[in-house]
Amino acid sequence: MEPFTTLTGTVGVLNRKDVDTDQIIPKQFLKRIEKTGYGRFAFFDWRYFDDGTENPEFELNKEEAKGATILLAGENFGCGSSREHAPWALSDMGFKVILAPSYADIFHQNCLKNGLLPISLESTVLDTIIEKTKADGYKLTVDLAEQKLRDNEGFAVSFDVDPYWKDMLLYGKDEIDLTLAHADKIEDFEVNRRATFL
Repeated sequence: MEPFTTLTGTVGVLNRKDVDTDQIIPKQFLKRIEKTGYGRFAFFDWRYFDDGTENPEFELNKEEAKGATILLAGENFGCGSSREHAPWALSDMGFKVILAPSYADIFHQNCLKNGLLPISLESTVLDTIIEKTKADGYKLTVDLAEQKLRDNEGFAVSFDVDPYWKDMLLYGKDEIDLTLAHADKIEDFEVNRRATFL
C-alpha cells in the first residue's frame, strides 16, 4: 500500500444515512477477480440512469464533487454485507479519506486494511464542513501524523485513530508486510518443525 501522511483535497458530500455496501458496489459487479476497476461501478444505481448516462442530481456527479479525494458521508456508512469490494470501489473512484459520524464495523476494518482512512466525527463538525464545501475551491487537509483536519480559513479539528492502524497507514504496511517482517523466524520454525518429523 502507499504510505498515507497528509492529504489536501476537495470534499464530495454524500450526506445520506445507512448507505450499505450493495449501494456502494452493487452485487452484479462482484464477478471481477482484481482489486482495481471497480470505481466506475461505485454507486451505480444512483450515479447513472438506465441508459448509462450520468444522473446530474446524484451528489457525487455534481461539478463540485468531481475529483474529490475526501468523501463526507452520513451515519452508519458501509452497513450491510461485509464485501471488501466496497472500499476497493471507493479507492478506485479516487477517495482516500471518508468522514462520517459512524461506520459499520466490518466496513471500517476493510477500509483500514486497504489503505482508506475512515474518520469518525461529530455530526455538528460534519455540518460545518458541509457548509464550507459550498464555497468554490474549498479544500480540506487531513494530517494523519498530527491526527488533525484543517483548512486555510482557521478551521481545525482533531480526530481519533487506532495507533496500530495509524502506524500501518503512515508506513504503507498491510498485514502481509507484518508477517514477512518475521520471515526468518517463520523459516526457522518450519525447518525445526520438519526436523521433528524426520
